[in-house]
Amino acid sequence: MRLTDDIALVGGGPIFGFGLTVGTDAHCYLVDGGDALALIDCGMGSDESMELLVQAVTSAGCDPSRIGTLLLTHYHADHAAGARRYRDRFGARVCAAAEAAPAIESADHDRTSFAAARALGVFGADAAYPACPVDQPLHPGDVLQVGRLSIRYLPTPGHCAGHAAYLIEGGERTYLCSGDALFAGGKIYLQATVDCDLQASLDSLRALADVEFDALLPGHGPIALTGGRLHLDAALAAIRGLSVPGSLA
Repeated sequence: MRLTDDIALVGGGPIFGFGLTVGTDAHCYLVDGGDALALIDCGMGSDESMELLVQAVTSAGCDPSRIGTLLLTHYHADHAAGARRYRDRFGARVCAAAEAAPAIESADHDRTSFAAARALGVFGADAAYPACPVDQPLHPGDVLQVGRLSIRYLPTPGHCAGHAAYLIEGGERTYLCSGDALFAGGKIYLQATVDCDLQASLDSLRALADVEFDALLPGHGPIALTGGRLHLDAALAAIRGLSVPGSLA
């Protein structure tokens, strides 16, 4: 589903997304830089989801074999469990925050809360989260080039350790791909997981205060193609009032 000339929404299951793929997949975004493509988040990577995502990329007018980069916002399974399969299929280099890389590379199901979520039935018994090499661990200040577009890594821990947001510039507008750090309405996502940290979440939002962007592309829920900054401003207003932004769940 084309959002703009630069971005297409190509994944997201009916549980946490728009039903473009299946199951618990988070939103997956295709970044179209013209002569290069990148994917931001990849969902669970089931056979059905992969084929639906590939079809969505094709429907957006792009060749899936040209996906050269996979950027992960964080290591939770609904965003990243399919990373190994996408890396193997397309040869895409996998990028994630340096702090998140060890859990992804070792398939640490406790640190990623995958084991706990599967035990609760959030993921099916047949769900898998294989270990995946992180080809490029990201550090503050890192910028990746995808054709005509630049993607700046923004550390945003809080929802979990090693969470990343990405600022996409050089196209028809500026996009903040916020993962699970910020949602429409100025909401955040607090969970009773081992490394969800409220104070870190608030600090990450404060750190975004000087970032200007047009479109907000979160990991779940509504997308704002214009006025995206207003959603960050709503969260910051709550923090300035010594309150906590509302939680997505």
